Amino acid sequence: MSAPTSSPVVVVGAGPGIGAATARRFAAAGHPVAVVGRNRERLDALAAELTAASGSRAQAFVADVADRAAIRSAFAEIRAAFGDPGVLVHNPLVLQAGPPSTLDLEALDAQLSANVTGALACVYEVLPALLAAGHGTILHTGGGLAINTHHKYAGVGVAKAAQRSLFLSLAQELAPAGIHVATLTVCGMVTPGTRFAAELMAEQHWQLHAQPDGAWKTEIVVR
Repeated sequence: MSAPTSSPVVVVGAGPGIGAATARRFAAAGHPVAVVGRNRERLDALAAELTAASGSRAQAFVADVADRAAIRSAFAEIRAAFGDPGVLVHNPLVLQAGPPSTLDLEALDAQLSANVTGALACVYEVLPALLAAGHGTILHTGGGLAINTHHKYAGVGVAKAAQRSLFLSLAQELAPAGIHVATLTVCGMVTPGTRFAAELMAEQHWQLHAQPDGAWKTEIVVR
């Protein structure tokens, strides 16, 4: 069962593209929204925009997804302000160009920490309440490099493939507990006026969330 309309939504990685657009889509549907990211000024502006446009409550929380202590602190603040989230949208993106033969190992570790273990850290922050409630939604924005590799972006591909595996595995595990986990795999650059426009990707996230029991998809691939 999807989280009720009044359930708080946390968008981690609420940047100017898909993250912000997804926050707008859930706010427009009546959800309170917590936006999480590294840029306080941009997050505060987005939260103010959401409240003004939709009337839904919105608030900004600053954290780097690779910083476990910062994530724990941000989610503690979110729970204090909103109560237990019913929806998590994981949207951060860490880019690292370069072929596999020349990848900096420390940079690759940082990429995996932000994109994979950081993602699971966010899931751990909402999972106990979702399990107790017996419903909820966990959504993830993935990338086409998880499916079709390109040697010039090997680090991104490795991280996105690991993310995709993680969230598809979570979907298998948590579906019997009433929690819908799904990944949106975007095989293209987010560009206004194209099929990869941020607003269209946000709508895909919303449609995943709104799917009725028994009709859940675990992945949508946009090519």
